[in-house]
Amino acid sequence: MDNSEDEAANNVSDIKEEEDETKPSTSGSVEFPSETKYSHIKNKHVRVQQFQKAKREQKKAKKEAKKKREVEGTPKKVPHTIESLREKDETTVTSIDSEENELVRNDLESDEFSEYYKNSYEPKVLITYADNPMKKTRIFGRELTRIIPNSTSLYRNRSGVKKIVKSAISKNFTDILVVNENRKEPDGLLVIHLPNGPTAHFKLSNVRITTELRKTHKDITAHRPEVVLNNFTTRLGLTVGRMLGALFHYDPEFVGQRAVTFHNQRDFIFFRHYRYGFDAEGKKARLKELGPRFTLKLKSLQKGTFDSKYGQYEWIKDGRRHKMETSRRKFDL
Repeated sequence: MDNSEDEAANNVSDIKEEEDETKPSTSGSVEFPSETKYSHIKNKHVRVQQFQKAKREQKKAKKEAKKKREVEGTPKKVPHTIESLREKDETTVTSIDSEENELVRNDLESDEFSEYYKNSYEPKVLITYADNPMKKTRIFGRELTRIIPNSTSLYRNRSGVKKIVKSAISKNFTDILVVNENRKEPDGLLVIHLPNGPTAHFKLSNVRITTELRKTHKDITAHRPEVVLNNFTTRLGLTVGRMLGALFHYDPEFVGQRAVTFHNQRDFIFFRHYRYGFDAEGKKARLKELGPRFTLKLKSLQKGTFDSKYGQYEWIKDGRRHKMETSRRKFDL
């Protein structure tokens, strides 16, 4: 009897302690919540069961809310992401054709790429490398020649970039791509628009050549691909997007069913190369990635052709920005 009374007394005291924890503190001390909802359960098996039960109930409630939303016809709530909460940039361009952006439209009609977008010439691209390129860098450059129409891949032969620019202008090239490398991997891309610039320097990362994605190159035909430029919304983004688009021929050949995509997200430009096809009804499209794939991150945009000493920069990324920036929701492109 004594033992049962002691146990009952202990249980009553435990209940009182739990009730006291739910009441607000009158002494002014701060009470911190437990780490998890079920951390007070000492038995691991019971704790896992309670957690799984709560997850099932949460999933069931989510399904019921979805059915209710479909019946009522209410739109789905937009989740809060960095993109949806992006801080508005003063240079953001919503629509080029609107009257508010007449100045932007006039600038685009007279910039360095206006002749290309008027379909007045065919791009001719020179692709070269750093000195003594490694195997993967050479393969990556050759694969770019398969994607970019009317492009040529040549070795640099220890020639400076300024000499390459002069030689390329004399041979009527319209653009130069210089692929840099580090630790046997391509890690930089220099894009020079000829004859008057501008010059963009990108950080190159996550390079996957075609053989790392597929076994063969049979699906890569010689047809000119379609070019998709997505989510370049600011004034700087428009310039970068137009520069990348000017590497390809203005008139695609839809027979080849090839498409290349430059998708900007959080100032990272993702490149993908696809072949698309339609079903028998012509309603659904299927994509097959052909490769290669890579990611670009703009480091600087320079006026004119390449000049590392005396060149004037339109935009340059500050290496100390990650220490100084106050918001992760501000983007440049």
